[in-house]
Amino acid sequence: MTDEPGRESAILPHRYSRLMVDAMASKRRLFDYLRADGPFMRNKDKPDICDFAFGNPQEMPIPGVAEAIRRAAEPKSKDWFSYMLNWPRGQSVIAENLRTRTGLSYEAEDIVFTNGSFGAISVIIRTLSGPGDEVIFMSPPWFNYESMICAAGSAPVRLRIRETDFDLDLDAVESTVSKKTAIVIVNSPHNPTGKIYPPETLRRLAGILEAASRKFGRRIYLLSDESYNRVVFDGIRFQTPAAFYGDTLVSYTYGKTLLAPGARIGYIAVTPGAHDREGMKEMLLAGQLASGWSFPDNVMMYAVADLERLSIDVAAMQARRDRMVDALTGFGYELHVPEGTFYLVVRCPVEDEAGFCDRLASLGILVMPGSVFELPGYFRISLTASDEMVERSLPGFQAAMEAAGERDA
Repeated sequence: MTDEPGRESAILPHRYSRLMVDAMASKRRLFDYLRADGPFMRNKDKPDICDFAFGNPQEMPIPGVAEAIRRAAEPKSKDWFSYMLNWPRGQSVIAENLRTRTGLSYEAEDIVFTNGSFGAISVIIRTLSGPGDEVIFMSPPWFNYESMICAAGSAPVRLRIRETDFDLDLDAVESTVSKKTAIVIVNSPHNPTGKIYPPETLRRLAGILEAASRKFGRRIYLLSDESYNRVVFDGIRFQTPAAFYGDTLVSYTYGKTLLAPGARIGYIAVTPGAHDREGMKEMLLAGQLASGWSFPDNVMMYAVADLERLSIDVAAMQARRDRMVDALTGFGYELHVPEGTFYLVVRCPVEDEAGFCDRLASLGILVMPGSVFELPGYFRISLTASDEMVERSLPGFQAAMEAAGERDA
């Protein structure tokens, strides 16, 4: 269809298109990093590259994952591949595990299966917020919070974490929460810093949200992104924000625990203390249907009972973290030692962060510039690299630091 000559087009983007434009704009930094002529795309497939950019596996999958999926794929009835919203046995297994790990009285019906954390977080935001609402998230953030908030028609509100210790800036939270606030998003253990928010932080956050809910006459929900809650180091006990604030929805994905991000299975856990526990579960179900069937594949749901028992070797991941921390600090880098997740956040030794990351790429090392995840002046290393890759990278990290020192001399 064409417009009449000389007339301005009367075909305007419908609302969803405008929301998608906003969502795309929020990811511009990531798209720029992934441009075809950038250092990542130019180098990622080289045979000797040391790829620390994303949390992708650099070794074969852990034992048990493929076997669990194969068992689950074998039909046990004529309805094995029929439409299915949730799988009761899997819900029961997860609820029992959550009761043991959190001390909260989760029931099987509190578990809502999703296609990973992408699906979980998107459904929560779309269900609990909309046009006229604000959703607060912490910066530096996971790449997709802002785009998901925009896609729901809500207004994203970013708050900086404290750079001194990477903890939440609770004074900023308290002064920013308003009558428009529908959701506050927290991510612990935090990507990219690896910070685990301590109980005293979570207790005060709960008090702020409870007081604000009473003041503004609406429930403010807490979305707890716990994608890494089993990748925790140094014997630290992870505590969920749901233990402190009843109106919390927990999002979880098995992609991190199994280091299998392409195996799309996760869940939303509705906290037993939620004010509208039953109504919330009904609305989440409606949100999954309205979002275009945001349920995982049947086979992945059937596999959950087995997958729940599996995990990457967290002790080996911690040893890899320690090796990198010791080596990099020995070379002169400043960094934050993560308490969990797959990542190391390292301060860039020169002002030209992009140039330094390009220099590392020329030495066969791919890292993610901090500006991509709203932390300029830093770069991020993913510990999902193999031990062999770590050792092979160290001379390059040392050479880059020495070159930076010579330039500043």
